Amino acid sequence: MDIVALLSDPAAWAALITLIVMEVVLGIDNLIFISILSNKLPEHQRTKARRIGISLALVMRLGLLSTLAFIVGMTQTVFSLPWQGMIGQDGKPIFELDFSWRDIILISGGLFLVWKATTEIHEKVDPHETDTLLDVKGKVITNFGTAIFQIILLDIVFSIDSILTAIGMTDQLPIMITAVVITVIIMLIAADPLANFINNNPTVVMLALGFLLMIGAILIADGFGVHVPKGYIYAAMAFSAGVEALNMMVRRRQLRKAAEDDASH
Repeated sequence: MDIVALLSDPAAWAALITLIVMEVVLGIDNLIFISILSNKLPEHQRTKARRIGISLALVMRLGLLSTLAFIVGMTQTVFSLPWQGMIGQDGKPIFELDFSWRDIILISGGLFLVWKATTEIHEKVDPHETDTLLDVKGKVITNFGTAIFQIILLDIVFSIDSILTAIGMTDQLPIMITAVVITVIIMLIAADPLANFINNNPTVVMLALGFLLMIGAILIADGFGVHVPKGYIYAAMAFSAGVEALNMMVRRRQLRKAAEDDASH
């Protein structure tokens, strides 16, 4: 189908809009990770790190789209593990132990995300122990190159997940490319406000780290063939974010009331 035919096809526009929404939702995970990691850098390097990380995500996604046959092949089984475990009612094993390259990358990325989120949570909960390590490892923790390297690792995982989603929704390469480019532009626009919001609200940082921990566990489960519907994940995230928004409103009103009481005295 040529470009003119695509532009005049309502189904193509519907697929594009749907894919953009899906890609933006999937990109939230990537954006949260980039925001948290970039906020650990010196202030003058943060925006640069976010832009480089998101730009690399675009390059990876477009590169993967140019090799669709290779991406589809990543879902083919590479090796299998013997499993004599539970059998479902349909007679099939509950756990799939056939591993493709996609599964291996998801498991590796999930383990990295769980490790990173756990480390960050430990740092927030027990800052005194972390402070003693900064004298020795401070250069590594705040190193720009290290931050970019970690962003690239997760960009690879999220890019593969994103492109496989796109392939599953449409077979039109122009629609996929357009959706990916628009999604990355939205991420670039949202990166600084989101990172600043997370940085200025310590409780939101912990909530975001909890999200990353959950996403890492979901990636590992997906790699082992246990598929959790994405709707459940994002519904839980939305509910948690809503509760935290209410907590922030309560704290803000309490601070305002305390300030008014002090002024009256």
